[in-house]
Amino acid sequence: MTLLLEEGKELEIKANSTYAIVAITKHGVELARKLHSALQTGDVYYMSKFEKGDEKDSGVSMFEGSVRLLLPSLFQHYKGIILIISLGAVVRMIAPLLKDKKTDPGVVVIDDKGEHAISVLSGHLGGANELTREVAELIGAKPVITTASDVQKTIPVDLFGKRFGWMWESADKLTPVSASVVNEEHVAVIQESGEKGWWTYGSPMPGHIKIYPGIQYALEAKPDAALIVTHRNLEPHEEAILENGVLYRPKVIGLGIGCNRGTESSEIESVIKETLSELNFSIKSVKAICTIDLKKDEEGILQVVNKYGWDFHWYAPEELNSIPIQQPSDTVYKFTGAYGVSEPAALLYSGAKKLELVKKKSGNVTISVAVIPFE
Repeated sequence: MTLLLEEGKELEIKANSTYAIVAITKHGVELARKLHSALQTGDVYYMSKFEKGDEKDSGVSMFEGSVRLLLPSLFQHYKGIILIISLGAVVRMIAPLLKDKKTDPGVVVIDDKGEHAISVLSGHLGGANELTREVAELIGAKPVITTASDVQKTIPVDLFGKRFGWMWESADKLTPVSASVVNEEHVAVIQESGEKGWWTYGSPMPGHIKIYPGIQYALEAKPDAALIVTHRNLEPHEEAILENGVLYRPKVIGLGIGCNRGTESSEIESVIKETLSELNFSIKSVKAICTIDLKKDEEGILQVVNKYGWDFHWYAPEELNSIPIQQPSDTVYKFTGAYGVSEPAALLYSGAKKLELVKKKSGNVTISVAVIPFE
């Protein structure tokens, strides 16, 4: 496919991959083809005057005209863009396209000889730093990354826990807290739940980053900034920690759900929200709904799961009966073959020794709540 780039013309980009590789010179084309083969992914774009004849079979798209006119479409369709173009030219071309670091794609620039791979845009959230390292290793280039937290080997505040699925409550304090981290100010870390293996560097944690057993301990220490990891909503007297703090929500809550056939999703969702509010837990920390296999096609549950993007697990009656529960029911056994649904399902999924909420019946819905332990 050859794209004719003209001012004001809308381009249809058929993105088959999450990455685009773009070249505009003879040597750049050779490098793009080499990188495409090594990555085993990515859509390649280069100028048609460098056509080799195998582009159709190789899935390469060629273009005529200015590469500047190609970039707006690439920004819309790709997670990462690798440009084998001079850095200065790239900066000038992408400047009008920049919107927000939470939505802009990661941009990596490679020089024409393939000696340097440079992380240019969205190094953290867009994944450009990680892509830069991967690309550099594949082509034997030197990775150039200037993000302070990467250079100093410290906590990247905007990526903290991302590989575990953690999400922040608000992005308002990301920048000032990041500044405290890289400027080696006193930073408190308080973790009440979630995965423990977030420090991945081979060196000890910097001395200015201190771990506290609870929010009150951290408040008494008067840190300059704080990172708080918890599934619960903070109490009013604890909220002072957020004056220069970021609150992270780990995915640790497993909801055991039982319901009558045909229960509306709105009722199931309402019971979930009401229950989490009673427990003072955040809905952002829910990881999964779990139930009996008889309910694996329950439309109301499926709609809730899809709305929130939660995992969905179900178990056979014999699996549920293998778990000792506090409130077994002969009535439930009569209809399902299991002495309980929500209780054992939540325990099975979470691996917890006890439930945060054993069982609550509300209308057509029964719910149990567990928190996944990470030792």
